[in-house]
Order: sequence, then structure tokens, then C-alpha cells
Amino acid sequence: METIILLGVFAVLYAVLFLPQIKKRKEQRDLLASLTEGDEVVTASGMHGLISALDDAIVYLEVAEGVEIKLARSAIATKLSNEVDLIS
Repeated sequence: METIILLGVFAVLYAVLFLPQIKKRKEQRDLLASLTEGDEVVTASGMHGLISALDDAIVYLEVAEGVEIKLARSAIATKLSNEVDLIS
């Protein structure tokens, strides 16, 4: 009986602690794999820009007209869609 309770506690802890992290990592991996030129993105530091070129591990982000920065692909936090109204 005690073993069943102990296994139940571990199952609940696993579901509460690890499953959300695994899901979030998968979503981030899918986001980074789906990036294409012309996507509007936000970096982990909060910088907004338009992807001008992509490499395997590098993203070239145009943050202003004629200003391009080079970032690690993993620095991209989110992709903005055209349907989202940023002014709330």
C-alpha cells in the first residue's frame, strides 16, 4: 500500500513539474525550426525585428532600416503573426 502511494506521489510530481517543461521545450524547438526570411520576431532580450537571412545556427535580424544584427537562432523567443494586434 505504501509503495502505491509513493508511486502515486512521484507520478503527480512528474506530471506537475516535468511535463510542462518538456512541452515548452518542444514548442520552442518547433518555433525555431519554422523560422523563415521575412518573419517578424522578438528576441529573448525583447528586441523586435524582421528576419533578413537565416543560417543553421545564426539569424540575421533587421532591427531598423539598414541596421542588421547577427544573433544565435536560440535567441529568438517568439514569432509575431500579422493577425496579432500589438496595440492593446
